[in-house]
Amino acid sequence: MKTPHLLRGRKGERIACRYLMRHGFDILARRYRNSNGELDIIAFENETLAFVEVKTRSSRKFGEPWEFVDWYKQHRIRRTAEKFIVDQDMNRYTYRFDIVSVIIPAGSKEEVRLFRNAF
Repeated sequence: MKTPHLLRGRKGERIACRYLMRHGFDILARRYRNSNGELDIIAFENETLAFVEVKTRSSRKFGEPWEFVDWYKQHRIRRTAEKFIVDQDMNRYTYRFDIVSVIIPAGSKEEVRLFRNAF
């Protein structure tokens, strides 16, 4: 059985995917893994490849979800994305790194915010 925070994270990724698709993104992959790490969502917005990190929390008690994408996490995402680009021969596309912040409060509707070019 998965722990509550892992289940909340998976739910946040599903919410983020629906949000991105409603806003014109084409989802290429979810939970992509290579030897450098994992990418939550890889998508196209028009001709731009977006590597999307999803951060999900149940409240803002300890800060905004996006604040938890620290320098180390950004570095790991960059390395993983660069390997993806090389491995999949996607170097003809421009790319960027986005964050989707999801808050799922108990008994309320979730809040979703997209930060394009977050880092």
